[in-house]
This record gives sequence, C-alpha cells and structure tokens, in this order.
Amino acid sequence: MVGAHKRLTVIVAIAALAPLTAACGVNTIPEQQERAEAAWADVQSQYQRRADLVPNLVATVQASAIQERATLTEVTEARARATSINLDASDLSNPQAFQQYQAAQGQLSSALSRLLVTVEAYPQLQANQNFLALQSQLEGTENRIQIARRDYNEAVRQYNTTLRVFPTVIWANTLHSGSEPMQLFTATAEAQTAPTVSFNLEAPPAATGTPGGGQPPVTPGAAPGA
Repeated sequence: MVGAHKRLTVIVAIAALAPLTAACGVNTIPEQQERAEAAWADVQSQYQRRADLVPNLVATVQASAIQERATLTEVTEARARATSINLDASDLSNPQAFQQYQAAQGQLSSALSRLLVTVEAYPQLQANQNFLALQSQLEGTENRIQIARRDYNEAVRQYNTTLRVFPTVIWANTLHSGSEPMQLFTATAEAQTAPTVSFNLEAPPAATGTPGGGQPPVTPGAAPGA
C-alpha cells in the first residue's frame, strides 16, 4: 500500500512538473534541431534532383553537335565534384565542410548557367522538345533549391538564436551542452557575377558522314539545315 502511494506521488509530481519543464524551454533546442535537420534533408533532395538532370541535359546538348565542348566538360566536371561531397546533419556545425559543399554546388550552378546561355545561340536546340523539357525541369529545380535553402536558413537561424537567448541558453550549456550552431547558406562569389560566355566559333567541326550518323554542327544563329 505504501509502495503504491509512493508511485502515485511520483506520477503526480511528474505530471505537475511537465508543463513547467516545457514552459522553460528544455525541449526547444532538440525540437528546433530536428526542424533544421529536416530542412537540410530537403536541400539535399533538391540538389540531388538537379544532379540527376545534368547527364540527360549534357547528352541532349552533345547530340546537337554544338561547338562549345569546353562548356559541356565544365558542367560534367562540376557535377562530379558536387556529387562527391557528402554532408550529413552531423557536419552542419563544421564551417569548413559546409563551405566546401556550398562551393561545389555553386560551381555547378555557375557552369549550368553558362551552358544555358551558350545554347541560346543554337536554334536547333531551342526547337528540341527534349531539351526544352529538361531546361524547364532544371529551372523548376533551381527554384526549389532556392526555396529549400531559404527554409533551411530560417530553421537554422531560429535554432542558433535559441542557443544564445535566455532561458534556453541555460539548457544549451547544461542538458544540451553538445549542441553547436549550424552553418548558414550565403551568397557565393559566382552568384554575384553574371555568367560570361565565349563562343568557340573556331573549333573544328564535328565529323560528318560517320557510320554513327553524326550530324554537321550548326553555326550559331543559323536556321537548322541552312
């Protein structure tokens, strides 16, 4: 009987303390950390979606025999670098790792921008439905990346603030002493500069009449078959 009374007293005490514990913010830090990590997962998902589109985009442009092979190579290499850097939630408080990840993704963004500007000079690509569909998907993905980054930054801003303000700073230095501020996305150097394009008009034309059915290159600005 005494044991049952003690258990009842403990249960009542826990029930009474629960609202007080919640009110003082002891759960705020892990809750906001979970929110920030979920937002990060969305960022990664959108970057992966873009990476998956790049090979088809490059293959479609190559099939049109444009002369700017260096631009295609740059996109392919930038994608390889971007996909080789993995950043999980445990690395979000590591400035160096985060900056490397952001830089690699920024280089791919810049390379893709130059490619899309370059192909504007090729009417056969502007009439290629497969290319137009890929271009539309890529533009949509870039928009989703921007939204995902914005949502991540906001979640991280709230989390980082919680680590510094009263009363949650108490828990940040006691129960949640392992919590570290997470890194924010910032504007890259590439984002501050419009892509520059140099048309490689003196490049040797692609071979024609090959067994593989290669098509002659189209001079920028000329109509297909001219």
